Amino acid sequence: MPQRFELLVFDWDGTLMDSAASIVASLQWAADDLGLPVPSEAQARHIIGLGLQEAIAEIMPALPLADYPRLIDRYRFHYLARDHEIALFDGVAEGIPALAAAGFTLAVATGKSRRGLDRALEHSGLRSCFQATRCADESVSKPHPAMLEALMNELGVGSAATVMIGDTTHDLAMARSAGVRSIAVAYGAHEKDALAPFEPLLCAEHFREVAQWLHTNG
Repeated sequence: MPQRFELLVFDWDGTLMDSAASIVASLQWAADDLGLPVPSEAQARHIIGLGLQEAIAEIMPALPLADYPRLIDRYRFHYLARDHEIALFDGVAEGIPALAAAGFTLAVATGKSRRGLDRALEHSGLRSCFQATRCADESVSKPHPAMLEALMNELGVGSAATVMIGDTTHDLAMARSAGVRSIAVAYGAHEKDALAPFEPLLCAEHFREVAQWLHTNG
């Protein structure tokens, strides 16, 4: 039976890498460093997946634009000090190469910066599995469909043969805007109840569940 999907586009943080807690803590520490109101864990988790500029605008709407660089610098200081300690979710290290070996085309659409994603790809050892990537600092941030559209154009795959896999409503909203089906993972930043209204093909509790579904139904 021919594959239903050709292109698998993965979010990174909270989908492949267990980084949500580090992102939350780094944002909270950065705000505290600058004497700004410290966001709650729930507030910080909600903006995971957005580009940093968009995340700050949403979580700190009163912060002057001129102060964004200082907050971003402090966030990066705290996150980069620990990013080498952040692990992939169980099943990802073997699951991603297996999907590539099965003939799927793999890509990444992430709210990370290009520098941040490159570091993560090198640290994880998964760089060779992905044929294309898009980051928030080289595209319009999620939930705008620009990253997905650019990946589909680059790789020559249409929306009907593409599926987006992510852990946030931003990922699923981007997929919907691009006319792409989605798979949600409920082990990342956003709760299952928030993901369900986007009608993903699957709402997985573990990455191995995602990989198994794709091998069987993809």
